Parts: sequence; structure tokens; C-alpha cells
Amino acid sequence: MSSFIRASKYRHVYVEPPKVDQTYKGFRLATVTGEQQYIKANTTFFAVALQGGGGPFAVVKHKDVGEYKAGTPLVAGHKSAVLDLDFNPFHEHVIASASEDSTIKIWGIPADGLTETLTEPLVDLHGHGRKVTLLRFHPTANNVLASVSADMAVKVWDIEKGSESASCEEHKQLIQDIVWDHEGKVWATSSKDKKLRLGDPRSKSIVGEIDQAHAGAKSTKLSFLGGFDRLCSVGFTKQSQRQIKFWDVKKLGGEPVHQIQLDQASGVIIPYYDVDTRVLYLAGKGDGNIRYYENIAEKPWAFALSEYRSTQAAKGTCFVPKRGLDVMRCETARCLKLVSQAGKGSVEPLSFIVPRKSDAFQDDIFPDAFCGAPSMTADEWWAGANAAPRTAPLDPAKAGNGAAPVAKTFTKVKTAAQLQKELDEAV
Repeated sequence: MSSFIRASKYRHVYVEPPKVDQTYKGFRLATVTGEQQYIKANTTFFAVALQGGGGPFAVVKHKDVGEYKAGTPLVAGHKSAVLDLDFNPFHEHVIASASEDSTIKIWGIPADGLTETLTEPLVDLHGHGRKVTLLRFHPTANNVLASVSADMAVKVWDIEKGSESASCEEHKQLIQDIVWDHEGKVWATSSKDKKLRLGDPRSKSIVGEIDQAHAGAKSTKLSFLGGFDRLCSVGFTKQSQRQIKFWDVKKLGGEPVHQIQLDQASGVIIPYYDVDTRVLYLAGKGDGNIRYYENIAEKPWAFALSEYRSTQAAKGTCFVPKRGLDVMRCETARCLKLVSQAGKGSVEPLSFIVPRKSDAFQDDIFPDAFCGAPSMTADEWWAGANAAPRTAPLDPAKAGNGAAPVAKTFTKVKTAAQLQKELDEAV
């Protein structure tokens, strides 16, 4: 092999678009716009916000391909439109919703999916003064949720207790994105003031800043690159050229360790990082293309692998967790692409495949991955504990060795009125 050819297991990964009968159609998508991805998924369901009263959103099983029919049960318990959604990574049937009504609600989805419209949440969280725009569950601690609002506050909640645990009000302009690092020690935000901030909710302080990450006025999106102590930001130059920058988390405030100029376009790009394969996917709102880069520990830091091209622009995208992939088909990633045309929405699952001739499990391209179980409780994390995400083999032959442990059943928080009623009845 020539020394000029870089060896990579993912060098020839390609995208396999779905057949017509493998897509999801007929969604009357909500018309509100914002910083959100517009679609979220776990290994069982995906969710999208819809038009209608009560801030409705659909929760659809991956196996239920085809037309989403009018009258299908959904979730509708807000007073205004839903802006963002996030599935609890440790409870397949728990999802959080953020709304223009300034509340966050936690919902329990039945094991067999929705059989009737759900209007009563498990937990109702109040604390933000304006619309709640973004939600992010903690990657290792159970039942910890971060939220961002137009009141320019970042709040961290214990959803099992139904209480606010920390709040950061250091931002002076609207927050464009929030992400947790790989172990959930800190969160990072981007803001309209062009600053990137690292916050530690346990010390209730900002622990790092980058003054002007990108010179352009449009949104900057973020992703931590787990295993490298690097933060990736995707934004714009003053000339509206899209660019990626890679920052050393331990040396914030200086110059980026690497940057890549992409193209000149208006769509905001959202980065998705696969910590197992070290592949960074870039999917833009309003773009039909998805670029992907392999990351390494030394210069030049990132290599372009390939690019999926499509004439169909995406309204939003998300990636399915590794446990939901068809590993025997060498599917190393699956992107759900939300498309909107003439008021109707459809979802296309795009499979990223590594070509292999063998039908056996390919352990070299499928290292142990996040297993769906928490590394610690919320109380342990607040007390100062840190831990990496728990992993397990993806090999179906080892499925009995803890491939998908399930966290304990989520307990609905009782309201003060319910507790008082129980006390009155006990007297």
C-alpha cells in the first residue's frame, strides 16, 4: 500500500437511501421555526412536532412505515407550539417537550406506543420566563435535563424530583445551541453574541469562553468530540461562508487547533459526532447533502470521508442510537431526514453502510457502544461523581451480556395537592 493512502475502516462508507415503502409520510408539520432539529429519535421511536392546538407532536415507532393517518393518537398537553423534544437516553418510553408556553413537560409513552391521545404529563416543569427553545438530557446521569430559553437562561433539572437544580444567567443574548460533553461534566453553549461558553452546573459557574468563535451573524452549532478533549463548532464567516472549527477544551480562548472551510450557503449546519467510530456528520437545514469526516488525535485532526448528495432539502435531521442499527448489514449510522413539501412532512431513513463481503459480525467497525443504562444517579452526579457512558457489545451473539440494560422505571412526581389529599385521607 502506498504511504500516501491513509488507512481507514470507514473510508468507503456510503449512504443507502430508503425505498418508497420504507419512508414515513403524511405529517402536518408545525410551522414554528427556531434553533431546534425538528426531529428526535431513540431506538424505538422518533418524534416530530405537528400543527394543531395543545402543541401536538407525533411519537412514531420505527417499524410503522407508511402514511401517518389523520386521527392517529399523539401527545398534546401544552398551551402553545412545541419547539424542541428529547428522548431520555435511559428510558426508551420517556420524552421531554419544550414549548412556547414557557414550560417543559415529561411524558411517558406506553410500551406498545400511543393508543390514545396523551394530555397528562408525568412531570410539569416551570421556571423559565419565556419560551423554552432547546432540551438536552445528560449523557451519563439518570434523569438530569438541561434546558435553554428565550429568557437567556440555562437551567438544569432533576426530572424525577420535578425540581430545578441549577440555573445560569450569564448569557446576554439569545442562546443558539447547548450540548453536554461526553461524560456530562460541563455543557457548552453558542450565543448570538458570537461567544462559546463552557458551564459547570455543579459549581454554578462559567469555566471557559471563546470570544468570537465565528464572525458571521447566523447560528453556530456545537458538538463535543468525545475522547479528544475537543469541541467542534460549525458557523459562518462575515461573507456567509460555512466553516468548521475545532477547539482544544483545555486551552479555550486561543486559536482553534484546526478549521475547515466548507462552502457558501445560507443553511445552518448541525454536527453529529459518533464517538465509537470517530466520524463527524454534518447535516444542514435546507441542505440535501450530508458530509462526514473522520477525526484523529494528531494533525491534520480531521479527514473528509465522503458526501451524500440529494436534491431534496432537509428541514431537520437526527441520528438513531447505535443499539437501533442493523449491525449485521454493516450499518454504522442511520440518519432520519425530515423533509417538508407543500405543508406535508415525510421522514427518510438514510443508512450509512461500510461495504464488507462477509456475513459475520464485523467487530473492527463496531466497538462496544453506549448500552442505554445510566452510569450514576442524579444525586451521585450532583455530589461530584463523574463517569464515562456505560458500554456493551453490539454483537447480536452477545446480546445476553448486557447489550441493552434498562434503567429503573420512571416514577411520576406527585403534586402538592395529591400529597395533601393523601394526608387528609390518612388522618
